[in-house]
Amino acid sequence: MAGLKYLTGFGSEFASEDPRCPGALPEGQNNPQVCPYGLYAEQLSGSAFTCPRPTNKRSWLYRILPSVRHKPFTPMKCEDLTESWNEVEPDPNQLRWLPFTIPKASEKKVNFVAGLHTVCGAGDSKSRNGIAIHVYACNTSMIDSCFQNSDGDFLIVPQQGEILITTEFGKMMVEPNEICVIQQGMRFTVDVFGETRGYILEVYGAHFELPDLGPIGANGLANPRDFLVPVAWYEDRQVNGYTIINKYQGKLFSCQQDFSPFNVVAWHGNYTPYKYNLENFMVINCVAFDHADPSIFTVLTAKSTRPGVAIADFVIFPPRWGVADRTFRPPYYHRNCMSEFMGLIKGHYEAKEEGFQPGGGSLHSMMTPHGPDAECFEKNSTAVLKPERIAGGTMAFMFESSFSMAVTKWGLETCQRLDKSYYKCWEPLKSHFNPNWKPTNK
Repeated sequence: MAGLKYLTGFGSEFASEDPRCPGALPEGQNNPQVCPYGLYAEQLSGSAFTCPRPTNKRSWLYRILPSVRHKPFTPMKCEDLTESWNEVEPDPNQLRWLPFTIPKASEKKVNFVAGLHTVCGAGDSKSRNGIAIHVYACNTSMIDSCFQNSDGDFLIVPQQGEILITTEFGKMMVEPNEICVIQQGMRFTVDVFGETRGYILEVYGAHFELPDLGPIGANGLANPRDFLVPVAWYEDRQVNGYTIINKYQGKLFSCQQDFSPFNVVAWHGNYTPYKYNLENFMVINCVAFDHADPSIFTVLTAKSTRPGVAIADFVIFPPRWGVADRTFRPPYYHRNCMSEFMGLIKGHYEAKEEGFQPGGGSLHSMMTPHGPDAECFEKNSTAVLKPERIAGGTMAFMFESSFSMAVTKWGLETCQRLDKSYYKCWEPLKSHFNPNWKPTNK
């Protein structure tokens, strides 16, 4: 949408007021006896009050009516959104999905919430420790309704179709090759402009943050200045039956109110929604020999209580130069103590140029072997090594987690997109072992 403005920075202290109401932010205090313009002051806490300052998250919202004014919540049907990890028996196989189906608007109108489908996950929102991976596939905008996730944060990765997200903090237009994060408790609604699809990484009990850079230094990877936060925007709109949908303890509930929740005239704080363009990622790569671990491509991380171990990492495989000498340059064969879910926004993934398609996905579970297919191995084992552009026009990504994720019944059966021939891409691998091999003179 032309004309949308943003604030820049990651986790900063922001302040914004709708220009229609100058001076709406109180001066010198958060909760005056009477707020400017007769607004209500409401704090949204994203952390415990007593968290250390570096991790303390909260924002103050100045709104026309407080969010507490609504009818009681009642249960609603969850469809394919779930936190039940025992629906089917565990499956340790390599799994790959063909592009997830987008419903046709001519057959059935499906909005963002109705189009949420859980693929896999682990942990528990009640104990505030876990992860869920969803896809969304929809064709119509949300009308007089919004969504609130009381369980955790949503990291949204559009794959097809831009989405206009209206939040209590303002509006964001998010296109394929961009991501956005809607943090726990923030209300939002989604407008779409045709058949729309994407991926969601949900984490319970932690917020996303930038990875530590260590010896890389002060700059690199996803730079804080490239993150965008919406500016205040409000509507003072009376509605006959506005629906608030609340995801709470893995279930959906709804309530009614008679006004739009997007009535925040001004706000300040460091707990906000935000978006990021993946093209701004400053890529670090090997410039001598060997294949660096994919952790060098981490955009955001949600840390666990164990140092260096993430509840979830969001990792991308962007266009870059490959220059490593005497090296097999594609990803190596691997068994991992982490779980790896991969998706493809556009293009062709370098390790599997056939079969892994935009809008699809793959899951390589904990300690499940994976790596380049036979064609990729043979091609790159004999390639003439010279500087080359890798992944041009491509953006693949990975949700990596320390949890051993269970696949839902929808993921294994209902969606009918599971590629049961996936294992065959490794069957042509053959032995090159030569017991008579001798080292060559250098």
